[in-house]
Amino acid sequence: MSFLIRVQIPDRPGNLGSVATALGEIGADILSVDVVERAGGVAIDDLVVELPSGRLPDVLITAAESVEGVSVDAVRPYAGVLDTHRELELVEEIAAEPGRGLQIFAEGVPKIIRSGWAIVFGHRSGGAEQLAASTSAPQEGYLELPWLPLPRATILDGDDSWVPETWQELGTELAATPIGKPDRVLLAGRPGGPMFRAAELARLAHLAGIVSVVLDG
Repeated sequence: MSFLIRVQIPDRPGNLGSVATALGEIGADILSVDVVERAGGVAIDDLVVELPSGRLPDVLITAAESVEGVSVDAVRPYAGVLDTHRELELVEEIAAEPGRGLQIFAEGVPKIIRSGWAIVFGHRSGGAEQLAASTSAPQEGYLELPWLPLPRATILDGDDSWVPETWQELGTELAATPIGKPDRVLLAGRPGGPMFRAAELARLAHLAGIVSVVLDG
């Protein structure tokens, strides 16, 4: 089974290799490494690893944190496609079918930022209107979104009163970005975390800006 493990590592040469060695010693096979953020002498990395059948994910935490200075932010099952750098391909796909652009965007975002799901909303006088959603998105019907319209990309509080109870129970981390204009937004959710980082939010906002040019150009 594959897992996504997010680790904080002192940003010094050899530390990531030490983590890889520690994971290898418990039989974990590293499938991909993605640098999420680097700041203040610390690197935030996402590792997708495969564990042998019968091994519990707790061993990943123990192994990674056996390396001095390393801490694990989150571990969760991961069944996504390993294509975290496919922004250009996604934009090209939207340009080829602009009529389905919002749906293609909603389906593509989880694969790029490793969220569990994504939903596109429009803001109307009566409230929020769902315009598109990834196949993995929860079916909640009507949602009150008090933060709409949204002027800029934002990490949202998953415990706010508007958040459905089921999302809160799953510990869902939330981030949203306008798609070219404040009344059209994409909401991304990560059930069980890890939390969205500033660098991920900037990446999402940048992609949404490019997509809006393609859709509205």
